[in-house]
Amino acid sequence: MTTLTFDTLKFANRLKAAGVSPGHAEAEAEALSEVFEANTSALATKQDLHEYESAIRTDLHHLEERFNNKLEKLEMRMTIKLGSIMVIGTGLMVTLSKLIH
Repeated sequence: MTTLTFDTLKFANRLKAAGVSPGHAEAEAEALSEVFEANTSALATKQDLHEYESAIRTDLHHLEERFNNKLEKLEMRMTIKLGSIMVIGTGLMVTLSKLIH
């Protein structure tokens, strides 16, 4: 994760220069440093984003393969059914033509 540099001494000195008591200025600097630390610990880095992107691309690739496999199976089933319908239809036509003549 990311690291944010916060100069607590510089911040405390600014507060002291503005008239804040030394103890209070140092306490505020430490508290603010903790806030920054807590809030930045959950931020994603470029490396995190690259890892997520890689994982998503891998998942999409697997989904594409599964989709293509299912599509090929569907095409095969439809070809078989259409062929069967054509054979049955042709057989019926031949049979009907023999019965009529």
